[in-house]
Amino acid sequence: MTRFSDFTRRLTKLSVLGLFFGLLITPLSSYAKPLRMVAGDGSIPTYAKGLLKLALSKIPEKYEWDDTTPTNTEARITQMVVENQLDICWYATTNDFEERMLPIRIPMYRGLLGYRILMIKKGTQSKFDGIKTIDDLKRVSLGSGRFWADTDVLTANNLNVVKVLKYEGMFFMLDGGRFDAFPRGAHEPWSEMKRYPQLDLDVEKNILMVYPNPFYFFVNKNNTELARNVEKGLRIAIEDGSFEQYFMNDPTVKDVIANANLKNRTVIKLQNPTLPKNTPLDDKSLWFDPFSLEK
Repeated sequence: MTRFSDFTRRLTKLSVLGLFFGLLITPLSSYAKPLRMVAGDGSIPTYAKGLLKLALSKIPEKYEWDDTTPTNTEARITQMVVENQLDICWYATTNDFEERMLPIRIPMYRGLLGYRILMIKKGTQSKFDGIKTIDDLKRVSLGSGRFWADTDVLTANNLNVVKVLKYEGMFFMLDGGRFDAFPRGAHEPWSEMKRYPQLDLDVEKNILMVYPNPFYFFVNKNNTELARNVEKGLRIAIEDGSFEQYFMNDPTVKDVIANANLKNRTVIKLQNPTLPKNTPLDDKSLWFDPFSLEK
């Protein structure tokens, strides 16, 4: 009887210990919230995901990373966020986006995407050599995404825009002479051209188009908790310097420093009528002056 009682007590202790460790382990998985996004392997998705991971590393909340959803058009991806099929995406902001989704108003690229240079076909530089003003710029055709915020800016400034549905097709259409130039963020062309070495592409040498163009993370309107957590993580990263360190060490940003030659370019300022009124233009901690790199 004693032997049986000892066995029962030991079994009871093991059960209690098992329950205790079970309670310790269960919250780790049950409190990890899903974080669904598109796959994407270009320079912007790679940068966005790295910055998102940096932000999430600054906060105690845990998320289950899921970037298995295939890349799609901007229109489809934003609709998937609206319909709660994705949790987060990243785009240049517009009034329409901010009405349909919840923006996290910290510019991911610190405003650098508002500095635009032109990707052109090799051997066509002479088309652009005399361009000094916005009226001069109207002489050439510019390729841009049909649903991109940049396209709204270009058309609002009465430039000659060829609207294209798919991003990947832009490079082949430029190479094929379907339009004269493809406006890109000052940090983008060199990494993009490396992806298409079979195409005869180059960077225009003289022109710099400038307009406010913040690039944000967006979440579903009802997902205020995720928005709050991502913003908190980003602000901590700004304060401790890790945001700037991440930004400055991004390979494509390094391309600006090495290749863009900003100080010698002709600046053509464009109006951005799509800029939402709540854009934090006065918060200097959020914005980067690329001209300071070359002083």
